[in-house]
Amino acid sequence: MQQIKVIIGLGNPGRQYTNQRHNIGFRVLDALAHKYHGAWQERENMMYSTITIHDRALLLIKPQTFMNSSGTVIPYLKKQGMAAENILVVHDELEVPFGTLKHKMGGSHKGHNGLRSLIEALGTADFGRLRFGISRPENRDEVPQYVLQDFRDMSLVETNIDKAVTLIEELVTD
Repeated sequence: MQQIKVIIGLGNPGRQYTNQRHNIGFRVLDALAHKYHGAWQERENMMYSTITIHDRALLLIKPQTFMNSSGTVIPYLKKQGMAAENILVVHDELEVPFGTLKHKMGGSHKGHNGLRSLIEALGTADFGRLRFGISRPENRDEVPQYVLQDFRDMSLVETNIDKAVTLIEELVTD
């Protein structure tokens, strides 16, 4: 069983990216920090916050290096004694229908550059993932533009962010 100590949300820094599909990891972590009264602090290449869920302290991390370099936060986490099995990554997932949440351990990056960067930095893919479904456009060539577009139905996105928070609460208490 995974003992989660760190949750990394994937996204791109900057207000202009807030509502984009690729930023859902940041959005979920913002909701967690808000619910559990976490205050965001800045450190070199990341924003971080500490929250407590059911008497368990969790470190929330939002890399500030853009998606393709998300793994730059890993040396800091290793210095803190965190191993891959202590990490849960929240990210957008093209292979999952919009609004569907799936949890899994390990796996490949499937072309997701944020996951690729984390796997390279960790030297393993054996970390937890909370996959937030964004669906895939029909034309594969549209993927780069698609992930950088704003969600269309923000009320449904907010509902699913709440569901993601609930799922994380369940994962932390298991």
